[in-house]
Amino acid sequence: MIRTIITPEKQDISIHIPKDYIGKQVEVLLYATDELKEPKGTDKKKPSDFKGALHLSQDQYDDIQSHLKNVRNEWERDI
Repeated sequence: MIRTIITPEKQDISIHIPKDYIGKQVEVLLYATDELKEPKGTDKKKPSDFKGALHLSQDQYDDIQSHLKNVRNEWERDI
Protein backbone atom coordinates (compact mmCIF):
# COMPACT_ATOMS: atom_id res chain seq x y z
CA MET A 1 0.00 0.00 0.00
CA ILE A 2 1.23 3.45 -0.83
CA ARG A 3 -0.16 6.48 0.94
CA THR A 4 1.04 10.01 0.58
CA ILE A 5 -0.23 13.52 1.17
CA ILE A 6 0.50 16.20 -1.39
CA THR A 7 -0.32 19.87 -1.87
CA PRO A 8 -1.11 20.33 -5.56
CA GLU A 9 0.25 23.43 -7.22
CA LYS A 10 -2.06 23.13 -10.24
CA GLN A 11 -5.30 21.42 -11.14
CA ASP A 12 -3.73 18.38 -12.82
CA ILE A 13 -1.56 15.73 -11.17
CA SER A 14 -0.17 12.42 -12.39
CA ILE A 15 0.75 9.31 -10.42
CA HIS A 16 3.32 6.61 -11.01
CA ILE A 17 1.92 3.09 -10.65
CA PRO A 18 4.37 0.50 -9.24
CA LYS A 19 4.95 -2.59 -11.41
CA ASP A 20 3.39 -4.77 -8.68
CA TYR A 21 0.08 -2.94 -9.14
CA ILE A 22 -0.19 -3.31 -12.92
CA GLY A 23 -3.16 -5.50 -13.78
CA LYS A 24 -4.64 -5.15 -10.31
CA GLN A 25 -7.63 -3.12 -9.29
CA VAL A 26 -6.53 -0.05 -7.31
CA GLU A 27 -8.49 2.54 -5.39
CA VAL A 28 -7.72 6.22 -5.72
CA LEU A 29 -9.20 8.66 -3.20
CA LEU A 30 -9.12 12.42 -3.45
CA TYR A 31 -10.24 14.67 -0.61
CA ALA A 32 -8.95 17.65 1.27
CA THR A 33 -7.55 16.61 4.65
CA ASP A 34 -9.45 19.38 6.40
CA GLU A 35 -12.67 17.65 5.31
CA LEU A 36 -11.85 14.78 7.68
CA LYS A 37 -11.81 16.87 10.83
CA GLU A 38 -14.91 16.81 12.99
CA PRO A 39 -16.71 20.08 13.45
CA LYS A 40 -15.87 21.80 16.72
CA GLY A 41 -18.47 21.70 19.43
CA THR A 42 -19.51 18.13 18.65
CA ASP A 43 -19.53 16.21 21.90
CA LYS A 44 -18.91 12.50 21.87
CA LYS A 45 -21.80 10.64 23.49
CA LYS A 46 -21.22 7.91 26.03
CA PRO A 47 -23.61 4.98 26.44
CA SER A 48 -24.57 6.30 29.88
CA ASP A 49 -25.86 9.50 28.23
CA PHE A 50 -28.76 7.49 26.82
CA LYS A 51 -29.94 5.99 30.12
CA GLY A 52 -33.68 6.52 30.43
CA ALA A 53 -34.01 7.93 26.91
CA LEU A 54 -36.86 5.57 26.05
CA HIS A 55 -39.11 6.89 28.85
CA LEU A 56 -40.55 3.45 29.56
CA SER A 57 -43.23 2.70 32.08
CA GLN A 58 -42.30 0.23 34.81
CA ASP A 59 -44.36 -2.50 33.08
CA GLN A 60 -42.59 -1.90 29.77
CA TYR A 61 -39.20 -1.91 31.49
CA ASP A 62 -40.00 -5.17 33.31
CA ASP A 63 -41.20 -6.75 30.05
CA ILE A 64 -37.99 -5.85 28.23
CA GLN A 65 -35.82 -7.07 31.10
CA SER A 66 -37.73 -10.37 31.17
CA HIS A 67 -37.28 -10.78 27.42
CA LEU A 68 -33.54 -10.04 27.68
CA LYS A 69 -33.17 -12.55 30.50
CA ASN A 70 -34.91 -15.24 28.42
CA VAL A 71 -32.75 -14.49 25.38
CA ARG A 72 -29.56 -14.67 27.45
CA ASN A 73 -30.68 -17.97 29.02
CA GLU A 74 -30.99 -19.50 25.54
CA TRP A 75 -27.21 -19.43 25.30
CA GLU A 76 -27.00 -21.72 28.31
CA ARG A 77 -29.05 -24.54 26.80
CA ASP A 78 -27.58 -27.57 25.00
CA ILE A 79 -28.24 -27.68 21.29
